Amino acid sequence: MGRSRLAIATSFAVLLSVLAPLPAIAAPVSQFRAFWVDAFGDGLNDEGQIDSVVAATKAANLNAIVAQVVRRGDCWCNHSLAPRTDVLTVPPPFDPLTSLVAKAHAQGIEVHAWIIATGMWKGSTAPRDAQHIFNLHGPAATGGANWLDVRSDGATQLGDEYLLDPGHPDAAQWVVDVATSLVANYDIDGINLDRIRYPDGNLGTNVPSWGYNATALSRFRAAMGRADRPAANDAQWTQWRRDQVTNIVRKIYLQSYSLKPRVRISADTIAYGYGPQSQGGWTSTRTYAEQLQDWRGWMQEGILDLNIPMDYKRDADNLGSNNQRRMFSEWAQFAKDNQFGRQAVVGTAPYLNDVASTVRQVRESLAASPAGNSAVGWVGYSYRTPDALANSGARTAAASRAELIAALTQTSTFDTTTPPVFAAPAPISAMPWKTAPTTGHLQGQVSNGGATVVDARVDLYSATTGAYQASRTTDARGWFGFIDLVPGAYRVSSGGASASATVFAGQVGSVSLTSNATACAPSYGPWIDGPPSVPSGIPGFHAVWYGQSGYATLCPGGLLTGIVRYYNSGSRGWVLGRMGDAAYLGTWNPEPGQDRPTKLGGDGQLGSPNTGWPRYNRVAVPTTAWVGPGQVAWFSFTLQAPATPGTYRLSIRPLVEGSAWLEDYGVFWYVTVR
Repeated sequence: MGRSRLAIATSFAVLLSVLAPLPAIAAPVSQFRAFWVDAFGDGLNDEGQIDSVVAATKAANLNAIVAQVVRRGDCWCNHSLAPRTDVLTVPPPFDPLTSLVAKAHAQGIEVHAWIIATGMWKGSTAPRDAQHIFNLHGPAATGGANWLDVRSDGATQLGDEYLLDPGHPDAAQWVVDVATSLVANYDIDGINLDRIRYPDGNLGTNVPSWGYNATALSRFRAAMGRADRPAANDAQWTQWRRDQVTNIVRKIYLQSYSLKPRVRISADTIAYGYGPQSQGGWTSTRTYAEQLQDWRGWMQEGILDLNIPMDYKRDADNLGSNNQRRMFSEWAQFAKDNQFGRQAVVGTAPYLNDVASTVRQVRESLAASPAGNSAVGWVGYSYRTPDALANSGARTAAASRAELIAALTQTSTFDTTTPPVFAAPAPISAMPWKTAPTTGHLQGQVSNGGATVVDARVDLYSATTGAYQASRTTDARGWFGFIDLVPGAYRVSSGGASASATVFAGQVGSVSLTSNATACAPSYGPWIDGPPSVPSGIPGFHAVWYGQSGYATLCPGGLLTGIVRYYNSGSRGWVLGRMGDAAYLGTWNPEPGQDRPTKLGGDGQLGSPNTGWPRYNRVAVPTTAWVGPGQVAWFSFTLQAPATPGTYRLSIRPLVEGSAWLEDYGVFWYVTVR
């Protein structure tokens, strides 16, 4: 498809920013600077190795260590839900995490416990500990006891590696409990989540092929009222799986906050290929569409304190279609521009590069984006493999590490810019939303007759004004959570039940709901796909309907989340919040009529229910701030069933506010109330 002049200009600007000399970095007020220290070799296995890690971190003027504590269902520690590793080079009763925390803190260095969230085991020899999750819930387990992630073609391994399914209720809770057990039992400064997503090894680009564990699949069917086996790219199935990952992150964030608010929650996030700028927007990236990891959404919601995109690119590959330097720049800029009041640092791969290239990437990581936004630091993978020579075995890790440390802290032939990038120590970046909070949080549980209510919608309202605030869906334990609420009184509602809660700044409030839902249960039709081909590049503002979620049957007063996609077939982009360029869905003929309120949703004005629409006659805005020509916009909105049984219809049509109504005005929803 043709690219607009704006897209070409943007790409050219990105290219120029990649090729332009990088400025010297001013002396930092505060930064987050760290090595990843993995558990696949030397680093954490004895007191001497830990002494070396701390000394190297100090010598490089870094201030944090991201240490791989939980590798594949086992812990380099003695006091965790995950059993102690049985690696023979770590003889008991030595506790690597206790030693690391004590020695690092003595040098003013933070320790962040790195967890491979979905890792279960690797290889054909089972772990010796009978309580290891591979032995209890691996390939030998049957029924609900089996946690293995399964690919759509039946594969249960990625190479020789076994992974757990985030959609399995017990597996998801295990990940949460491992993280919180470390927070509770150790004086760590952070939890770092790795592989908090679905696996690689998919059966096509943007074809999310994993998640077919039988228990997870049954839960999806029950939640959505379906009996089929969804295709890998089924939109409803894809979003459900993405939500399971997000639920884990949200639960870790809130439950860790309840234990120790100061603990920093971070994630090592995916940055494959070119950035969203070149891939057609965030929702078109492999990160979002294939790995089902919505880290931009996590930052926007506030369930991460620190985003660490793994921007692993070979700096010397800077020509042709595989321009990895440009890839690096695009992802670094995107991370910097999508912090949403939290923080991002750029993670780079010294093991793929020579020392000079790594220092160049560090400088770019710390430089401001074209929009003027800066990351708060850098993390390098890894301490054990500090450059490509060490990674290939051409020289020792110690020799490469010494060279990298010198290049970071001293003027050298590797980096002639002065001052050196880490010429002096720096205090670690503060988290004002935790140290001086102005908002609070809320978590709770929904039950019915003593049993938890799974996959139920929970709505939050202001108790003062009655205004709708947000919605969540309960997880497999009936748990839900809301982040960054203005202190005050709230009402929580689910399944006909409601409860009051008060939120205080810097605290996590709790609330319990006892649902009185009856046998009436909602059901949802399958996704309705869009046309196989669409026009593009039509001068001006234009849109083509591109698919929507299925029609629903609801109980009286029930709620549903509707999704509709529109393809931008015009030559002009849609810009969120800018009059004359902002796309909306508006109410249309015949029901309820153009710009008319409807019984099915609104903002509470003119008799419409308050379901969080922008206005009573504006159904939704796109989920992304920019939808360029040739890109697809996703519109998500809430509908509420009237109290009277019957069949209701909502007609919608896209428009650019202040400019024009767009095409495809025959789009509608049927909602059946029984």
